[in-house]
Formats: sequence, C-alpha cells, structure tokens
Amino acid sequence: MLIPLYPVMSHFFNRGFSIVMKIRQVLSTVTCLGFALLLTGCKLTMLEPKGIIATDEKHILITSALLMLIVVIPVIILTFAFAWRYRESNTKATYSPEWSHSTLLEVICWSVPCLIIVILSVITWQSSHRLDPYKPLAEDSKTLTIQAISLEWKWLFIYPDQNIATVNYVQFPVGVPVRFLISAEGPMNSFQIPQLAGQIYAMAGMQTKLHLIADAVGDYQGISANFTGDGFSDMKFIARVSSQEEFNQWVKTVKQSSKQLTAMAYNKLIEPSQNNAVEYYASADKDIFNTVVMKSMMPMSMPMQEMADASNSKKGK
Repeated sequence: MLIPLYPVMSHFFNRGFSIVMKIRQVLSTVTCLGFALLLTGCKLTMLEPKGIIATDEKHILITSALLMLIVVIPVIILTFAFAWRYRESNTKATYSPEWSHSTLLEVICWSVPCLIIVILSVITWQSSHRLDPYKPLAEDSKTLTIQAISLEWKWLFIYPDQNIATVNYVQFPVGVPVRFLISAEGPMNSFQIPQLAGQIYAMAGMQTKLHLIADAVGDYQGISANFTGDGFSDMKFIARVSSQEEFNQWVKTVKQSSKQLTAMAYNKLIEPSQNNAVEYYASADKDIFNTVVMKSMMPMSMPMQEMADASNSKKGK
C-alpha cells in the first residue's frame, strides 16, 4: 500500500517550521537579554551631574521627557484599549465604517501637543539664556582660564595664568568658576565633560567658550563628542576636580617637568596620534592659542613662530 507523500511532507514541513520558529523565539529572547545585560554596564553620566550647569541641564532633560510622556502614555494605553474593545469577538462594540470626524477628538489631539510645545518653548527660551555657555559665572579675577585645543586625536590644555600645559588631562579646584577658551587644529570637534556641563564645538579659526563650576571632588571623563577620524573613539581626557591646595601642589608638580611647550614642540604635537598618553609641560608659549585661532586667516606656508610674531604685531597696532 502506497502512502500519499503530500500529507507526510506537509506534516514534516509544518513541524520543522514550528521548531525553527521556536528556536528563533529563543534566540531573540536570549539576544534581548544579552543586550539588556550589556546596557547595565553603561553609566548615565548626564543623570549624575556634579556641577551647577549639568544639574540644571538634567532638570531640563527630565522635565522635557515628562511633558512628552503626556502624549506618549495615553497613546500606548489607548492602543491596547482600542484593540481590546474592537476585537472580533466583542459584538457590543459599535461598527461605524463611515465615521470620519469628531470635533472633541480633534480638539484633544491638537490642543494637548500645542500646549506642550508652548511650555517647552518657554523652558527652552529661559534655559538658553540662563545656561548660555558664554555667560561668565563670576568675575574674571575669580575665574580660572584654561585654553583647550582639539588636535588629532588628543586634547591640549594651556593654563595662561599658571604658564603650564597638559595633554589629555585637565585639573581645576572645586567650587571655582572655570572658563574654557576652545579652538581646534584641523577638523571641527566638540568639547564636553558630561557630568559638569554641556558640549560646545571646537572649530579651526574660531574661539568658543564654556563656563562651568564643579560641586564635588573627583575624576570626570571628558570626551570628543564629534567624529573627527580614526582616533576619535579614544580621544578622551581626565578632568580632575580637587581642593585648592591640591591644585596648587599639582601646578608645582607640572612645573618640574622637563618639557616646554614652544612653537617647535607644538608643531610636533599636532602630528596625528592615537591613545596619546598624558603629558605635562613646565611652561607654555603664551601666543600659541591666539596663533592657532588666527592661523586660518594667514598664509598656510607661514611657520608657527612667524605667525606668532604677526599676531603680536597686530595686537600692538
């Protein structure tokens, strides 16, 4: 007796397909759990602020998210409510295939988002002025000035008042207003210490500013927040907040370094490098930062020292 092949093949095919779908579900579940496990190692630095600027930014972020949830949460709830009410087995639900308009629903659907936009606009307007990165947080005499230059792929910090410089490391006292003057040598970058303040761009031929105050002693990660090439991912630096006494002692330690940031040393430093180690310079040419800013406005063939002289003569005029 011959057994029909079609039912047998159909049976095995359906069973095989069922097994494949179960394996797929298991793999999807395992993958989701794996990603969730990986995410548990992430640090939400923006939600752990250590400065007054970052604290205000955190409040704005949370307030904005809560306001937008006013729209998101009802939509999620109504999606399940509609699916349940108008399910096929519910014969009590009114079937209205010709329905197309409800004034009440139109008012709700448009007035609520418009109101949220108005509230967010007011918050954005006020916070943009209150948290302006160019706005000084104290008098100049009480503010520590640090010049930051984005290089490939490292950060150079110059302390004009202390006459020192560092690479991939910056330190300042707790509770002291800090003013970063920021520029770039080459590709546009973005300077950020997430737990202390927001980001601001570093651009060649331009100077941007960022003011911040740290509320707690500690080491915070500074990052390059804009893609600039091969070494971008490792373009990080340590921002150490210490007491005033520790900062003064650190300055003395840096001044004992055998390196000096001259125009010639800077020309070597701007050569691309990845995973650059922390470096200290006992002194720094006071004209380097201004020369970097002015470089794009001068002939490209002009040497660093000549550009510094030209910048000085321009100031004298």
